[in-house]
Amino acid sequence: MLRLSFYLVLLISVATVAAGAAVMWWVIPELPSIDTLREVKLQTPLRVYSADGALIGEFGVMRRKPVAIKDVPPLVKQAFLAAEDDRFYEHPGVDWMAIVRAGVELFRTRHARQGGSTITMQVARNFFLSPERTFERKLKEIVLAMKIEHELSKDEILELYLNKIFLGQRAYGVGAAAQVYFGVDLNELSIAQIALIAGLPKAPSKVNPITNPVAAKQRRAYVLRRMLELGFIDKPRYDAALDVPLETRVHGQDSEVPAPYVAEMVRAYMQDHYGEKAYSTGYRVYTTISSAAQAKAVEALQGTLVDYDRRHGYRGAEAHAELDAKPDETALAEALEAYPSLGGLESALVLAVGEREVEVFTASGQRLNIGWDGLGWARRYIDQDSAGAAPKRAADIVQRGDVVRVQWVVPPPPKTQEKDKATTQPAGYWRLAQVPAVEGALVSIDSHDGAVLALVGGFDFEKSKFNRVTQAQRQPGSNFKPFIYSAALDHGFTAASFINDAPIVFDAPGLENEWRPENYTRKYYGPTRLRDALANSRNLVSIRLLRELGIDTAVEHVSRFGFRPDKLPRNLSLALGSCVVTPLELVTGYAAFSNGGFRITPYFVARIETPEGQRVATANPAVACAECEQRAAPGQNEPADLEAMQAQQSEAEAPTAPRAIDKQNAWLMYSMLKDVVTRGTAQSARSMKRPDIAGKTGTTNDQKDAWFSGFNGRIVTTTWLGFDQTAPLGKVETGARAALPMWIDYMTFVLKDLPPAELERPTGLVTTRIDPRTGLLANAGDPDAILETFRESDVPRAATASGSTYGSAEGQSNGAATDDLF
Repeated sequence: MLRLSFYLVLLISVATVAAGAAVMWWVIPELPSIDTLREVKLQTPLRVYSADGALIGEFGVMRRKPVAIKDVPPLVKQAFLAAEDDRFYEHPGVDWMAIVRAGVELFRTRHARQGGSTITMQVARNFFLSPERTFERKLKEIVLAMKIEHELSKDEILELYLNKIFLGQRAYGVGAAAQVYFGVDLNELSIAQIALIAGLPKAPSKVNPITNPVAAKQRRAYVLRRMLELGFIDKPRYDAALDVPLETRVHGQDSEVPAPYVAEMVRAYMQDHYGEKAYSTGYRVYTTISSAAQAKAVEALQGTLVDYDRRHGYRGAEAHAELDAKPDETALAEALEAYPSLGGLESALVLAVGEREVEVFTASGQRLNIGWDGLGWARRYIDQDSAGAAPKRAADIVQRGDVVRVQWVVPPPPKTQEKDKATTQPAGYWRLAQVPAVEGALVSIDSHDGAVLALVGGFDFEKSKFNRVTQAQRQPGSNFKPFIYSAALDHGFTAASFINDAPIVFDAPGLENEWRPENYTRKYYGPTRLRDALANSRNLVSIRLLRELGIDTAVEHVSRFGFRPDKLPRNLSLALGSCVVTPLELVTGYAAFSNGGFRITPYFVARIETPEGQRVATANPAVACAECEQRAAPGQNEPADLEAMQAQQSEAEAPTAPRAIDKQNAWLMYSMLKDVVTRGTAQSARSMKRPDIAGKTGTTNDQKDAWFSGFNGRIVTTTWLGFDQTAPLGKVETGARAALPMWIDYMTFVLKDLPPAELERPTGLVTTRIDPRTGLLANAGDPDAILETFRESDVPRAATASGSTYGSAEGQSNGAATDDLF
């Protein structure tokens, strides 16, 4: 018997040694190096930031927010240990006791109710092994876990686990889970929230609180009980956490800057340059966007579109729902789920209609009363030029069950108020609203290097992802006239040149009818100086001016601003902006008037960094730099010593933008466009009380597009308003009425703390007194003389005694054009 026992022990020993040798020979050589865990790079999403570091958005299949183990709250660690591996800090990577318990349970019940995998084994499986269930994979998992334990500390292993584990809803790691389920940082979680997240690794789909709240609550209770049993929490905290309602929903990464159109531009840029790895490498893209300017741009655009929409009447309820006599709030909320907030306009259900007020239930769960001050505006929409009679009672506007929009309105402060009296102005009120049918765009850039400061491609990204700044091809109308006038200044015309503003008829080949272009006012003013014609947007003057210039000459000049020649019509309609351009192309062209004549290229990506902060790419835009041109000229501004030379080399690191026009042309155009504001079609901008702003209104045929492009010596901004499916905006909806208010609202904010930035007057210009009736030099003592500025070579001659001489004759010319307004 003893001999038999001896041989049995010997056989077991030999078998054990043989098994160990087999593992050494077969399994261990196939195991990966643990060093890769020390250098592991977790797949993290692409994140987009503003220039000042505020989050704009993120993109990626995996939501991940890596955290260092030192930043993980103790209760989070304890909850995961309680749920997954309470002997983690005691076993060598494999918990043999747990494996035995799991085996006994499996044999006894035929169900695997207890798991034998440790946290270390899960790390081995998640980082290195496939999910297949085979004996070979399990054996590798055990050996690899022991190897990991030998080479990494317990805290290093736990950190890898807490950042890698899948927790449902595309959330990988505890940092991401805290954000996704509760919208908070990891250190802000309550005990109940911690227990819920710690219960997810076992079956993130089956116990997911979003899809299966009952199972999630049961799993949370299990984790809390284990935490109590292990002494991690006491009975009062356990009881309190157990009673907490299960309140979860999917939270996106909260954006700090409302710039979804910019975020999408960055995503497309990164996709083009880095492919699919852009979404998982954790790149941090810092844009040129100013957080404050962008927020104001969104507010200005949405406010302008809502104001336009309200001017034209109420189109009626968005939908209608049949309500029970006493509907509960859950049913009301469900009825509004299909109507998310758009542009700050929240959806609401009308619960009751009074004589001159209504009660509504909003998507956010509020019950509100809207009084007549928020209802009285809602005349029935008929068409873009007419609305119904003013409503007399609330029932004329809405009925119970209507799905409507509401908006919180803060009235503007009174213009005058006695300092010694307290104001009684209300803080605000709720107003009936509607999602505008009209759309808009705003883009603002630094004219010296093209950095995009703010960009809004539409009323709301969720309503329409079409980016009207970069994708909308629209006729610019009179907003295009300054480029024609700039061409004239380069070809013998001056701001004092006369062109006849009188009716004209073109019998154009290819057109069914004669073309009879008109001014917006349908009035004509005879011979008109170019400065006055541009300020008041005289269409007939622009047409005659282009005819005298020649279309080929004008197209060549205009293309220097960045406009594609093949998109410019080869007929006189070009004078009225019949080409199609995007707002981004237009604002780029206007930048040359702001920066002294340089053609800059807009850009929105300032730099790209890795998650560790290493720079991958940095923008190096060509800049508007007159000083650089002077230094480049032979013999000009030679450095006095080595230090001065080094300073010049440092300044010259950025390339210089090419010229669109010379500095004299740019300054003269700036001067003429300032008159558009001071005494022309954009006089409402005088409310800004700034001496440095200039710009041009634009409206196309039948008021289908409304524009304003304006600038000072540093910032240039273009605003546009129109329907995506081209249609008239209304007879009075000119650029000055529809688009200029958006520009004023935005630029007033952006420039409020900045001193005036006027374009520096270059050499080569002369200001002299002229006769406003002739454009020639004024006689001495002429009381009607005015000042005008010319190139030195273009100073007019003195008036002769024989009488007036006007600068240009009227005539006829063939061509086709679209009518245009200011």
